[in-house]
Amino acid sequence: MSRVQLALRVADLPASIAFYTKLFGTEPAKIRDGYANFAVAEPPLKLVLIEGQGDEPTRLDHLGVEVEDSAQVTDAAKRLAESGMVTLEETDTACCYALQDKVWVTGPGNEPWEVYVVKADADTLAKADDSACCTPGTATGTEDMSEDDKVAAGSGCC
Repeated sequence: MSRVQLALRVADLPASIAFYTKLFGTEPAKIRDGYANFAVAEPPLKLVLIEGQGDEPTRLDHLGVEVEDSAQVTDAAKRLAESGMVTLEETDTACCYALQDKVWVTGPGNEPWEVYVVKADADTLAKADDSACCTPGTATGTEDMSEDDKVAAGSGCC
């Protein structure tokens, strides 16, 4: 089963966890330092909360589609690239307390989207140095990329 992911950067993680627990009538599937996610059955949604800065208002961090296996990520990457979209593929990326395979694209409003699969738990929220994941604004290691590739890599995943 695939489901849409909505990742929000929130200033008050405990209050946000309490609010979304009540809103969706379900407890978080995972809570870690600076991070929580909900696997909402109805409507099918993966809600990710990432702790932000101070009293900054809640904002969209990124969007995604969680799929069941790596083959679906590969298929999506091929389909998106063949349609002319700039893609950034990552395999075995550890971020957001998960080991993931993913492909990134950027929408016309500069909104980052990922198609991803969670392969296993991981011990860290922070991204690997060569990953676009968990990067507020632009990815590291993009110095030699074209401007379009930098936009695709500039997500704030998790």
